[in-house]
Amino acid sequence: MSENSTRFTAPPGAPPLVQLKGIAKFFPGVIANEDVDLDVLPGEIHALLGENGAGKSTLMNILTGIYQPDAGQIIIDGYAKTFATPVQAIGSGIGMVHQHFKLVQAFTVAENIHLGWSETPRRASGQVLEARTAALATKFNLQTRPAARVSDLSTGEQQRVEILRVLARQARVLILDEPTAVLTPAEARELFKALRDFASQGNAVIFISHKLDEVLEISDRISILRGGRKIATENAADCNPRMLAKLMVGRDIVLADMRQRRTGAAPISQRPVLTLANVSALSDAGDEALHGISLDVHAGEIVGIAGVAGNGQRELSQVLSGMRPPSAGHLLIDGTPVRNSNAEAFAKRGIGHIPEDRLHSGLAPALSVTVNAVMREYRKPPVCSGGSYRPTAATALAREIAAAADVAIPDFGMPIRNLSGGNQQRLVARREMRIAHNVLIAAYPSRGLDVGAINTMLRYIVELRDAGAGIVLISEELDELLNLSDRIAVLYEGKIMGVVDNDRADIDEIGLLMGGRRQAHEVA
Repeated sequence: MSENSTRFTAPPGAPPLVQLKGIAKFFPGVIANEDVDLDVLPGEIHALLGENGAGKSTLMNILTGIYQPDAGQIIIDGYAKTFATPVQAIGSGIGMVHQHFKLVQAFTVAENIHLGWSETPRRASGQVLEARTAALATKFNLQTRPAARVSDLSTGEQQRVEILRVLARQARVLILDEPTAVLTPAEARELFKALRDFASQGNAVIFISHKLDEVLEISDRISILRGGRKIATENAADCNPRMLAKLMVGRDIVLADMRQRRTGAAPISQRPVLTLANVSALSDAGDEALHGISLDVHAGEIVGIAGVAGNGQRELSQVLSGMRPPSAGHLLIDGTPVRNSNAEAFAKRGIGHIPEDRLHSGLAPALSVTVNAVMREYRKPPVCSGGSYRPTAATALAREIAAAADVAIPDFGMPIRNLSGGNQQRLVARREMRIAHNVLIAAYPSRGLDVGAINTMLRYIVELRDAGAGIVLISEELDELLNLSDRIAVLYEGKIMGVVDNDRADIDEIGLLMGGRRQAHEVA
């Protein structure tokens, strides 16, 4: 770990906190895990890397009692264990915080902490629960607001509540699945400090992430899965990003300059295909989230939107895709003012949308893979004929979209929530690109993807640009924006602070804009 912190030293002969031996798990047509060995030592942060679908989540679901292994052993503190339920796993000190939080939005933080906990007092007032929660937050160095409703919390605050729920139940091994995917850099730093403190007391963290720089910063050892098998376990100090990427995907990843246009690519149009003219919009809470934004998007160009998460990106993507009406100003498609914001009408006008929250905004989690894959073309042939839904044609189209997204699906009838987050993301992206004849609004399209899948995803976006679509690319990754965008607009507290041509982009200038400093010529 890069920051100095008190390191835990295990007594001689102490067993690993967790040993997985020969773990295997098979689904129809899919080898999720096979012959996987993994040791997690007291006092360490152990990163788990692998491509989407490599078996990371399945392995952790086995360790936490959600799945039962088809072969192999789970050994905790030197003793073999069998976990039939997550309750049994947490009883042995194994707790997991999933990518998609499982909090009750209408309850307070204190109520969520105490929900379903054997140590919750039988008759306790809200004040008692809040006092208990405050004490736990102090103990584990996780700042929370015990009386606040979860629905009013930021994503980072909700994550801290999830972690506190697990630690309150005396977890000694904390499993985090893509924990920084929805955090600001400041929130990620706070999380890393809390994880180091937790490990320094002889506990352990299993840290699943696709961000290689982040993995190298936080972890002591790194295990890599590929195709359901463990390929290697290495000391983080001996690794670099290129080496880890090659271990993950089995080949060198070459990141090309994606601003280069192929021969025959559509030129950038003279007239914008999408225009925001002095647009403002309200947040879900009724506050003004966007303030007087003006922006043009031309066919055949990529307009990047830079900024720290939480500065209006969600509301901007929703306004651009018809999901949120402007409170002031005008939105024009192909020069024609839009009278009523309506996501279906925008889709008919050729505007696709890869949303920030794929599971809840881009998918119907309980419905089948087929239904989710074809939902944008539900009323069109071949899915619909003579007003009737054709299940066979729908499944055939879903297979076509999954193949284009390079997603292996064992059963198109299963709920889409059963897919890994990365595979959900790729499926949503290919579905939306099929309808994005005019414009694609892509909010964090590479979030949760491994390095190989990111390269593929960005290549798909470039191909769409070269075919003549306008692209709005919202990302926290400045390198990604610089590698793809023709122009970069910087968003800060719901305002466009400036628009920079990529040919003349200055990283220091973009950084100042992200911090709320306007361009010098605008101030003048």
